[in-house]
Amino acid sequence: MFLHFFKNTFFIGVIAIVSCISPSSKKSPVHASAEAKTNTTLNNENKLIIGANQTEAYLPLLKGKKVGIVGNQTSVVFKGNGGYTHLVDSLVSLNIDVVKAFSPEHGFRGKADAGEKVVDGFDAKTGISIVSLYGSNKKPTQKQLEGLDILVFDIQDVGVRFYTYISTLHYVMEAAAEKGLTVLILDRPNPNGHYIDGPILEKEHQSFVGMHPIPIVHGMTIGEYAQMINGEKWLQNNLICDLMVIKMINYSKKDHYSLPIKPSPNLPNNQSINLYPSLCFFEGTPVNAGRGTSKQFQVFGSPTLDSNYFDYKYTPQPNDGAKHPKNQGKICYGKDLSEEPLLSTIELKWLLEAYEKSENKNDFFTPFFSKLAGTKKLQQQIKQGWDSNKIKANWKKGIENYGKMRQPYLLYH
Repeated sequence: MFLHFFKNTFFIGVIAIVSCISPSSKKSPVHASAEAKTNTTLNNENKLIIGANQTEAYLPLLKGKKVGIVGNQTSVVFKGNGGYTHLVDSLVSLNIDVVKAFSPEHGFRGKADAGEKVVDGFDAKTGISIVSLYGSNKKPTQKQLEGLDILVFDIQDVGVRFYTYISTLHYVMEAAAEKGLTVLILDRPNPNGHYIDGPILEKEHQSFVGMHPIPIVHGMTIGEYAQMINGEKWLQNNLICDLMVIKMINYSKKDHYSLPIKPSPNLPNNQSINLYPSLCFFEGTPVNAGRGTSKQFQVFGSPTLDSNYFDYKYTPQPNDGAKHPKNQGKICYGKDLSEEPLLSTIELKWLLEAYEKSENKNDFFTPFFSKLAGTKKLQQQIKQGWDSNKIKANWKKGIENYGKMRQPYLLYH
């Protein structure tokens, strides 16, 4: 069962921990505590408090400064009654000078298709200028950062390498380091934080859907990941970003969290988020992974799969988040996985099954497949008939080395 944390559980925190990495810092993060008001309703209760809800911790860092926000529809402050307020609206109401917002893939309100160009504009509610980081440039330009004193990064991630918000994080940190700006991260849970799995990305397959030598499921929060980007010196020219992280209170990677706001149009619920690391491989094949249906990343199918073997069928049609879905208007044969139990591993059996039952194996893999996998080895292994156990045994050493590498940057257990 998922632990639903978003109703009647968000209060201003007892203590907010701010983790800082300055340009002169070493690999391990330095911790400092900032006292916040005590809320007696929280005493002796194990309530999760996200970074955005710890206003007493970060408001002093923003007062009197010109602030830029990197966010989207998930950048919210929760209320005790289960409602929420967008971070920009909250900060403006608290007299913080928010002068600009930066939006990642899917846009500031999260409506754009995957891969769809997002244009600059203005926030309809506040009139604040919005700069797209998924349009003409994925990295903020130095001109776009002019006049800012600090950047606040607050986006709900799902803990998967090819989910592009961590690539946006990289470029924001890099641009901020070049400009000499601080990046303040308001940390949020990782719904796939309970495990690590997948092949390590190889440098020759680096792209916006995979920038760093990590496994597909990395098991870190945005705050932890930012510290790893700094500590491993992955920024251009070995730059170090002046970084501050508002930690969550009472967060554990062992628990499973249900997200109250979908992080992108095609991850509508817990099941899709949990299956995403396993089904996204299909994006590099002729197989549809549920885009153009109401079960995005919960079903898969294709007209080229064996209709005698696969008893589930559906027809993708344009919808919110998929204006032109793969195999649009065609009957797809495959499987419905919407009732599958919670995964704590990448499940390869559906990919292997689809390849085995495909009409034309020579055309099954597109060049995008190796970008998603981060290696050509997976495609080669599947073609050679390797089973799931043999493939995953091949990942083991890389995952072990990654686990050691990430250890200094962990803020939670």
